[in-house]
Amino acid sequence: MPNGTEPSLPLELDEHQDVVLGQKVGYARVSSLEQNLDRQLDQLRAAGASQIYKEKISGSTRHRPQLEEVLRYLRKGDQLIVTSMDRLARSLVDLHTIVEDLVGRGVSVRFLREGQSYSAKADPIAKLMLGLMGSVAEFERSIIKERQAEGIARAKALGVYRAGRRCSPMPRWARPGGGWLTACPRLRWPAGSA
Repeated sequence: MPNGTEPSLPLELDEHQDVVLGQKVGYARVSSLEQNLDRQLDQLRAAGASQIYKEKISGSTRHRPQLEEVLRYLRKGDQLIVTSMDRLARSLVDLHTIVEDLVGRGVSVRFLREGQSYSAKADPIAKLMLGLMGSVAEFERSIIKERQAEGIARAKALGVYRAGRRCSPMPRWARPGGGWLTACPRLRWPAGSA
């Protein structure tokens, strides 16, 4: 629309469900428990999401309970809002499958970072953009994995690679004689550090 606002969808009650159609529903995902969802949640709320499904699980995992739940929840006239394509799917095939299923059911899909929206009224250019943007997201992910593998190989060659996640340096305990001990024995705080 010329003024940058979205058309408002009429609200109607589905007689088979206690679901109000025309809702803006958000989906947020981070890849690990240590990562924070706050930035995504703020963006989804600012975009008007009245309900947000969130999870902390890798996008490469096929079974994502909250994604499955939001896909079941959405009804004709609803809009799914996601901060970026790579939060919804890690592969182009999965992205196309999810978006086409939703659009086929009358649900529009909006990606904030990419500035793209898809609905049943989407023209061929919008479909092309979905493919292009999805390919870019998949390419970025493959570059990250490649760099990670190179970093691991370099660390192994230098003899400093330790597989698995590092222990968190918190919580800390005071050590007799000064300094701090961490929850992980291999990490130690120097004496006098806060």
